[in-house]
Amino acid sequence: MTPPTDIRRPLLAWYDANKRDLPWRSDAPDPYRVWLSEIMLQQTTVPHATPYFLAFTQRWPTVTDLANAADADVMAAWAGLGYYARARNLLACARVVAREHGGVFPNTEERLRALPGVGAYTAAAIAAIAFGRASNVVDGNVERVMARLHAVETPLPDAKPELKALAAAYVTRDRPGDWAQALMDLGATVCRPKGPLCERCPIASACKALKTGAPESWPRKTPKPDRPRRYGDVYVLTDGGHLAVERRPGKGLLGGMLGLPGGPWTSDRAKGSPPIPADWKRVGEVEHVFTHFSLTLTVHTASGGGWSGEWTDDPSVLPSVFLKAVRAANFG
Repeated sequence: MTPPTDIRRPLLAWYDANKRDLPWRSDAPDPYRVWLSEIMLQQTTVPHATPYFLAFTQRWPTVTDLANAADADVMAAWAGLGYYARARNLLACARVVAREHGGVFPNTEERLRALPGVGAYTAAAIAAIAFGRASNVVDGNVERVMARLHAVETPLPDAKPELKALAAAYVTRDRPGDWAQALMDLGATVCRPKGPLCERCPIASACKALKTGAPESWPRKTPKPDRPRRYGDVYVLTDGGHLAVERRPGKGLLGGMLGLPGGPWTSDRAKGSPPIPADWKRVGEVEHVFTHFSLTLTVHTASGGGWSGEWTDDPSVLPSVFLKAVRAANFG
């Protein structure tokens, strides 16, 4: 194995000269902003998460402000970020920090992991970046760097423990937050999944995958099974500039979010039932991909009153799967 100093020194020097300018980074990191960014960045890209982060921190500048926010306001502000259980955990965590920790985040991995929605990776990231703890922070970018650096043949996801152990060998008490972010930045901007820019890599001389001539073939991956498909009906009911919406159940997919009226999503094409009697017209289908299944929604539209539930004149409060249906119905 390459000595840690042979990797750390050039990579940290590269980070000092090339680190990304991100709104949650600062010379004196705020644990609230670090935590919020890490939750938002799960399964989401930096460009997509950034405007949400800026909007959240402007509206709720401290964890106590967020803890005091109404559930519906936070869920609406989260719409479009996906993986909506994170929004529910975000509120739950903020309220625990505000009420049980006096608005101050715990400063160790162990205590951070006790917070709602804070897993091993997020706890390590907050501990390293916000509190300078020598924590081993391993996300997908770091896994890719380690897999290529050491030409690890075990395919993902089975390789995760091996890659985490390899990454741990480079962690020291010297600049742990910068080290974690340096690896992340390297993976995001240079050691990319496709088209890695090896000529720009500060540790290319130590990369075993590069020596094979095919670094892009790492990390090895186990073929994914085909994603199952589900079907459903969704109903776009309008009255002038207003759109009929309903609050989804608190638990389950998109739990607690505003959505369009519709039936269950099932593996067959059983026809759904309209929410109210109206002159419903089928306007087409929309496709959406979730983590564990693909969804085909048949979109129906009608106009007029008679809806006893909620209305909105702002479709942007809806999750993206419903926004697709609204656009298919030419509303908004």
